[in-house]
Amino acid sequence: MTDYANLFRLDGRRAVVLGGGSGIGREAARALAAHGAHVVCADRDVEAARETGVAEAYEIDLLDPGAVARAASALGELDIVVLTAAMNVRKRLLDYTREEFDRVLALNLGATFEVVRAFGAGMVRRGRGSIIGFSSIRGTTVEPGQGPYAATKAGLVQLFRTAAAEFGPSGVRVNAIAPGVVETPLTSQIKANPDWYDAYATKGALGRWARADELAGAVVYLASDASTFVTGSVLAVDGGWTAVDGRFEPPAS
Repeated sequence: MTDYANLFRLDGRRAVVLGGGSGIGREAARALAAHGAHVVCADRDVEAARETGVAEAYEIDLLDPGAVARAASALGELDIVVLTAAMNVRKRLLDYTREEFDRVLALNLGATFEVVRAFGAGMVRRGRGSIIGFSSIRGTTVEPGQGPYAATKAGLVQLFRTAAAEFGPSGVRVNAIAPGVVETPLTSQIKANPDWYDAYATKGALGRWARADELAGAVVYLASDASTFVTGSVLAVDGGWTAVDGRFEPPAS
C-alpha cells in the first residue's frame, strides 16, 4: 500500500542543486533539505552556496571545461540533480553579437548537455534517479529582445525529452519546469523598471510575479515518489501566463 503521508519525503536521498547559491536554486535546495534530502549546493559563488544553509557547499563554474565531469565524479552517487543556472542578454537580434549569443548558448544549453551526460550516466548505471532542469515560458512564447534565451529554453526541453526517452528504460526520470516571471537576480534588470514590472505582473492570470520559493514545490514533487510515473514532461509554474491570451480584458457586452 502506498504511504501517501510520506509521498514527498526524500529521506536517505542525495541531491545536488547546480546554481543553488541564489534565486530559485537556493529555495529549491532548502526545500529538498526540508523534505529530508542530503543536499549539495553547487555554485560558482561558493560563499553564496554556503549561505544557502544546506548540508554541503561545492564550488563549480559550469563553463569551466571538465568541471561538470569532475563534479559528477567527486559527488558520488546522487538520486536527484537540479539545474537552475542560466543567463540572459536582453537585446534584439540585430543588436546581438555572436559573442553574446555564444555566451548565452554555452551556459543555458551547453552546460545542460554536460550535466545530463555526466550525472545521467551514473544514474543509468544505478537504475534510478531524477534530473530536473529549468526551461521557461520563453521556451514556447517569445518577446522582442529574448531570442537566443528563448531558443536555449526551447532547446533544453527537447534535450530533456530525449534524455527521458533514452534513460527511461533504466528507471531514470528527466523533467523540466517552466516558470513565468520570477523575482530573482536574473530578472533584476526589468524588476527595477516599474513599467516593465507592472506590465509583466498583469500578463498572467494571477496578476503578479512569482517568488523564488513558489517554484520549490515543483522541484520537490519531481524529485519525490509523488511523480514516479512522470518523465519527459514540462511543468508550467507560470501563474497562468501561457493560459491567458494577451491578458486583454474584453468589455462585458
